[in-house]
Amino acid sequence: MSDIPRREFLAAAAAAAVAAACGKADTTTRAQAVARPAQGKMPTLYLPHGAGPCFFMDWRMGPANTWDKTAAWLRGIPATLPQQPSAILVVSAHWEMPMATVTAHAKPPLIYDYTGFPKHTYALQWPAPGAPAVAERVQALLTAASIPVASDSSRGFDHGVFIPLLLPYPEPTIPTLQLSLVRGLDPAAHVALGRALAPLRDEGVLLVGSGMSYHNMRGFGREASAGHSRTFDGWLEHVTTQSGDARRALLADWKSAPSARACHPREEHLLPMMVVGAAADEPGRVVFRDHVMGVDISAHQFG
Repeated sequence: MSDIPRREFLAAAAAAAVAAACGKADTTTRAQAVARPAQGKMPTLYLPHGAGPCFFMDWRMGPANTWDKTAAWLRGIPATLPQQPSAILVVSAHWEMPMATVTAHAKPPLIYDYTGFPKHTYALQWPAPGAPAVAERVQALLTAASIPVASDSSRGFDHGVFIPLLLPYPEPTIPTLQLSLVRGLDPAAHVALGRALAPLRDEGVLLVGSGMSYHNMRGFGREASAGHSRTFDGWLEHVTTQSGDARRALLADWKSAPSARACHPREEHLLPMMVVGAAADEPGRVVFRDHVMGVDISAHQFG
């Protein structure tokens, strides 16, 4: 959701909006694991990343408080985790490559891949350190699972990474990296990615799927969309509460779900859930739900 007409904002108001919203592993071999924290396994998260830089501007496409509940939930993520992550691996809806590709930049820049938003939103900063050692671990795990993988040492973070994470981690110190979607958007391939990456949870890495549980650009605000989103969100909750291979099979067959294509004409915003949902065997749960722009959206935790 990025093509919204540009609006003028006073500099002081822009600064206030940002202020209000923001409240070493060693590189050895590719097979070496990241240090495991004593507290144990991390959960995985599928979260709604909103509409462009919606949390850091005066929202005009509906009520001004449209995204307030989502922003508040995102800020609260650190308190829900068993410990501070050793690293954060984000699968964003906004990066597709011919094969799974992981960022390996030590100091990733930001990619302002949205258009038509207030000028100050193109000056947002989120200087999280990269995680080249974890990138090597990701490549090793995917290679061991016979999944083609590449690395990119020049790419930075798109808005599916820095916009939602700027809220829970306004002063970022946790090494962060991004994993692409695979062109073709085969759900089974993304389920396989998640399954292969499951060992990272034991190593303190937080796996985050950044997308939207509803993403039909022509459906937002339309009366019929409310029912479709409610139906599909109910199916997502059912899938989330399943375990292991039962959940993986349902995720891979998501197109058979009621109202599936009405909610996702193109599935790039749903596929991050395939990855993080497949990385856990434990039943999951819905951890956030709201009604925005006429549709239901939700966040899910696994493990």
